[in-house]
Amino acid sequence: MEKKQVVIIGAGISGLLACKYCLSKGFNPIVFESQSDIGGVWAKTIRTTRLQSFKGSFQFSDFPWPSSVTQDYPTQHQLLNYLRSYATRFDLMNHIQFNSVVKGIEYDGPPTPSRETFPQGKWKVTVENSQSTKVHDADFVILCVGRFKDFPNIPEFAPGAGPEVFRGKMIHSMEYAAMDHQEAEEFIKGKSVVVVGFQKQGLDIAMECSSVNGKENPCTILYRNDRWKLPDFSPWGIPLSYLYFNRFSELLVHKPGEGFLLGLLATILSPLRWGISKLVETHVKKKSPLAKFDMVPKCSFSKDLRSGLVSIMPEDFFNRVETGSILLKRSPGFSFYQDGILIDGENKPTLADIVILATGFKGIQKLQSIFMSQDLRDFIAPSPDSRVPLYRECIPPRIPQVAIIGFSESISNLFTSEMRCRWVVELLDGTFKLPSIKEMEKDISNWDEYMKQSAGEYHQRSVLAAIDIWYNDQLCKDMGWNHRRKNGMWAELFEPYGPMDYIS
Repeated sequence: MEKKQVVIIGAGISGLLACKYCLSKGFNPIVFESQSDIGGVWAKTIRTTRLQSFKGSFQFSDFPWPSSVTQDYPTQHQLLNYLRSYATRFDLMNHIQFNSVVKGIEYDGPPTPSRETFPQGKWKVTVENSQSTKVHDADFVILCVGRFKDFPNIPEFAPGAGPEVFRGKMIHSMEYAAMDHQEAEEFIKGKSVVVVGFQKQGLDIAMECSSVNGKENPCTILYRNDRWKLPDFSPWGIPLSYLYFNRFSELLVHKPGEGFLLGLLATILSPLRWGISKLVETHVKKKSPLAKFDMVPKCSFSKDLRSGLVSIMPEDFFNRVETGSILLKRSPGFSFYQDGILIDGENKPTLADIVILATGFKGIQKLQSIFMSQDLRDFIAPSPDSRVPLYRECIPPRIPQVAIIGFSESISNLFTSEMRCRWVVELLDGTFKLPSIKEMEKDISNWDEYMKQSAGEYHQRSVLAAIDIWYNDQLCKDMGWNHRRKNGMWAELFEPYGPMDYIS
């Protein structure tokens, strides 16, 4: 039987995994990558960027980190070399077309949605490179375009209060990260810089500014809310994975599709869930001077974890705040004036030569832009505040012959993407069939309800941090695998799960 043509868009971590597992089943995938190298967001980063996950959980199940990488949180350079070694080991480079921009995909087939993996339609994939624009046929398209790239989220301002009145330079963090390291240093050197945003990229940029300029030109961080930022991943000497990433920890939380007994157990054990969160919070407050700088978050650590908002605090950060090379400003908003910014709630303006917006990305709009049909774009985002409706966080029920990998988040995105790629390729190979569209949408509705209860206003990020194992169990059952991967009941309950537990 002739194998179907699979097109993969994006050669980041998810794209490499999709290509590898397609090849393992005898498919002949084509990967289109807009950049000149693999790695996606890791191909070009800020100089100081490191992995935010422990490397033991952020590795391929059949290709561990080399012994030469001794740090628990590798640098961007080390991670990129690791990805290149993986691509070489599994001969992925020969299947990737670099500097190839996918301008759009269009479905040519029956308009009525079907539960069949391969109905009679084809996808037309329009690809542009420096020589030409071509249209490629595909039986199945795997979108691995991510959500933290290309479509920057720029705040809206009232007329006369936006960057058009600012005599300095305003850029998004995406533009800063794209600069060569020397170019970035020259850009900020001797300048008064305001960084808007308090997540990982904003912190990295602020640390870089303070290293270059010191107290003479302190970097101001403007942010809206305090978040839990870990000084390390071992609160009170206990690895975080033993508190949040084993089966016992998942018994403490409600899960989508759980039965009566599991729901009752999660309710009964909720005081223990609260206690574990408080244990982590007391550790963070002991190790970091949050109270001194009025930075104690109002929500719990567990809530931030479930919302995908927990990160590692850069080493030496508070020392730089103490010595004055980093200034902290918390406010719900700001506006521009010709010499800087006006921070809501402050009478004195903040002078600035450069404002860098570390304000995130519009991932849903990026995903929509791939589809030429407005109807299909509407299926990606049924309403402005909805999650992207994906069965098993992979399959849009009403868009045929498409999978989306790497869009929702977890503690280890590599680990989660590998499981999804294996699931999608088993689907393509006929190991199992999708349920009806109605059944898929019912399951998605259950997960929507969970995400809203778990993450609140951040539910669109579709973070799986508290129920990774539960989610992987669903994938394993679909594929006909044993979802219990440990040896013995004690290990099954209390040992953390990781990529190596899912080696075939």
